[in-house]
Amino acid sequence: MRRIAAASFVSAVFLTGCHSHYIQTTITNHSGADINVVQVEYPGATFGTQRIANGNSFHYRFKLLGTGDLKLTWTDASYQDHTLKGPHLNEGQEGTLVIEFPSQSQVTFQPGLKP
Repeated sequence: MRRIAAASFVSAVFLTGCHSHYIQTTITNHSGADINVVQVEYPGATFGTQRIANGNSFHYRFKLLGTGDLKLTWTDASYQDHTLKGPHLNEGQEGTLVIEFPSQSQVTFQPGLKP
């Protein structure tokens, strides 16, 4: 009887699975030149890349470990540093975040997040 109960419990765990909340981020450069030293600060950590060539994208998946604003920093082709405040993020959110560079000094954020 115990074996049947244990097998049922294990089966239930595998069927329902565990769900981890994460945000899939894509940073795309349509600026006409390379974007350098791109860094994204979010509640609990940071990520980034050294370079995103024009027409290319960088993908990263992260989990929020707190609540706060996203901050984006980058260096343009003229070696000018930029900083921009992004969307407010809440711990436990999941979904997608698209960050696009339409020019060397402009950024758009398209969050597709749910609580």
